[in-house]
Amino acid sequence: MNKVMSNKLIIAMYVLPALLLIMVLIYIPIILTGYYGLMKWDGIGEMTFIGLDNYIKLIQDGDFWSSAMHSFLLALFSAVSLIGYLAISLVLVTKIKGANTFRKIYLIPMLLSSVAIAQLWLKIYHPSNGMLNSFLMSLGVDNPPAWLAEPKYVLFAIFVPIIWQYAGFYIIIYYAALKNIPESIIEAARIDGASPLQIAYKIKLPLISGVIKVTIVLAIVGSLKYFDLIYVMTGGGPDGASEVIASYMYKKAFVTYDFGYGSAIGFFLLLIILVVTWLIRKLTATDEEIQY
Repeated sequence: MNKVMSNKLIIAMYVLPALLLIMVLIYIPIILTGYYGLMKWDGIGEMTFIGLDNYIKLIQDGDFWSSAMHSFLLALFSAVSLIGYLAISLVLVTKIKGANTFRKIYLIPMLLSSVAIAQLWLKIYHPSNGMLNSFLMSLGVDNPPAWLAEPKYVLFAIFVPIIWQYAGFYIIIYYAALKNIPESIIEAARIDGASPLQIAYKIKLPLISGVIKVTIVLAIVGSLKYFDLIYVMTGGGPDGASEVIASYMYKKAFVTYDFGYGSAIGFFLLLIILVVTWLIRKLTATDEEIQY
């Protein structure tokens, strides 16, 4: 085995298929997207080179920045929700009665497609016979809002099913990380008189800080490029009140057939994600990591 693994040709043969796949599925589309962003193109006919005009238009596009603000609000909302996921995981890992059942319940949304979740929440938010408004009317609320039709409510009404959809994913990650902490460390802290809150804050959280950093990146980056559930539930409406960057890009490229501008938005979104990821890593890095 050592002889095989020391052969650079064999190593290259093992790595080459993965590299080719990454090139075809990731890097080449990124390069093409940047290239199309320099063109005026409807996606079918002849392309015309216009340089940075699409990017200048993007910077001056108020609708784009409005959708970007919605995406950043979703990213913020997702990052804050990680606190709740972490709290649930800390409770589940304490061997409470029914913990296994709760873990399975939290995983249910992960088994459903985004379209199925969107249809479920459309029924919940239905203005006349939806579960939420029926409950509010039973409490004496005469005119409950049409959650997905009113601009002041729709954005946060959309955030709720998105957070619910990914709850099980993050809870399972935190739960696995917490279960990986040696029990001897926890037991030693108990013997020293540490309370459960002190154990959680001063021992468990520092030991899984690397996992927490990864989930912050996943939550924020995933929110910035989120598309499917929002598109199914509202299509970005009403009047752009729930539009995010990905849905705005889709409309420009495939609804108004301004493929060049849509590509520019997509490439700009990539740059935003790279910058945000770098900032998160910089802000959450320890002194040792920064020196390294």
